[in-house]
Amino acid sequence: MLEDLRGLFAYCAPTGLSHEDFSKAILEDNCLAKRSGKTRSLTYQHLRELYALDPKVPLFRVLLYLWTREEEGHALLAALCAFPRDPLFRRSFEWITKVPIGEQVTREAIETELAAAFPDRFSPASLKSIAQNLNSSWTKTGHLRGKVRKFRQKASPTPASTAFALYLGYLTGLRGESLFHSPYCRVLDASPSELMDKADAASRRGWITMKRLGNIIEVSFPGLITSEERSLLNER
Repeated sequence: MLEDLRGLFAYCAPTGLSHEDFSKAILEDNCLAKRSGKTRSLTYQHLRELYALDPKVPLFRVLLYLWTREEEGHALLAALCAFPRDPLFRRSFEWITKVPIGEQVTREAIETELAAAFPDRFSPASLKSIAQNLNSSWTKTGHLRGKVRKFRQKASPTPASTAFALYLGYLTGLRGESLFHSPYCRVLDASPSELMDKADAASRRGWITMKRLGNIIEVSFPGLITSEERSLLNER
């Protein structure tokens, strides 16, 4: 739902700072130009499930912060936000990354994986629709290429998407170099050394703080984590 998210953020900026603003924009103002009230409601529901649409939710607050600072990374930022919130999307990543670079990824192969992972849960029509949506999503993130026939390729992480992946890893308790080996960094489809270069760029832009002393790496998030959240993380 990348285009809907882009449209919503463009419509609400710079004043869309509450859940109520986003809800009103979709349901009342029809900022996404949906044809019916039912479609507006479904769009709002899906966007809420994937992204929360509430700055009180740390995940969404940081997504919005980085989104407004780097356009190039929008697709990967959206994917990283949806990754811990959508089990089908998260599960499909394992299937996608097993495919060697350059090889074709078919809708039928994804359907087979879905049917095996979730037996008797989806009808054949649902399997086809979900597989198409997953292939489309991973094409937008850069993990696949092609319109009709999809082929595996490497995604291209950006400083903002790298900062977000590191932030997500930090919330799970990872620190130092282990941050660059988290499931979220794996989504970026790059080696730890490549991601360290992107993290350096994010640090220079003031989005995160990264320090390296020999083999010791320290990453912190003074602008992304509130003092209250930091206290909760330290207690945990």
